Amino acid sequence: QVQLVESGGGLVQAGASLRLSCEPTERTFSSYNMGWFRQAPGKEREFVAAIMWTGGSTAFADSLKGRFTISRGKAKNTVYLQMNNLKPEDTAVYYCAADAPKTIISRTASSYAYWGQGTQVTVSS
Repeated sequence: QVQLVESGGGLVQAGASLRLSCEPTERTFSSYNMGWFRQAPGKEREFVAAIMWTGGSTAFADSLKGRFTISRGKAKNTVYLQMNNLKPEDTAVYYCAADAPKTIISRTASSYAYWGQGTQVTVSS
C-alpha cells in the first residue's frame, strides 16, 4: 500500500534545477524523519538527503552537499528536495521514504519503513 507520493521529476538539461515533492496519501508523517534516496539503472539505491521530524536537522550525501537541499512544508507533512545544477550522473529514480521519529537521522534504506513509488529524474548533457 503506497503511503507516499513523489512528484516533480522530469527531463532537464545539465545545469537546470528541479524540486521534488513528497506527500502522504492516507496518514500524516509530520512526526517522522523523512529521507530521499535514488537508484540509477544497474546501481544500488543510495542515500540522497534526510530531514528530522522537527525540521531542525538535515543530512546529505557528501557528493551532493551544496547542490541539493531538503525541507519540510509548514505543516511538516510535505517534504521537498531542491536539486540545483543538475548533472547527467544525477539521473535516477528518486524515492521518498519515512522513518520513525528518531533523534538520529539514518542514511540506511532499511531504516525507512514507508516508501513512495518514485519519480524519474533524467538529466541530459
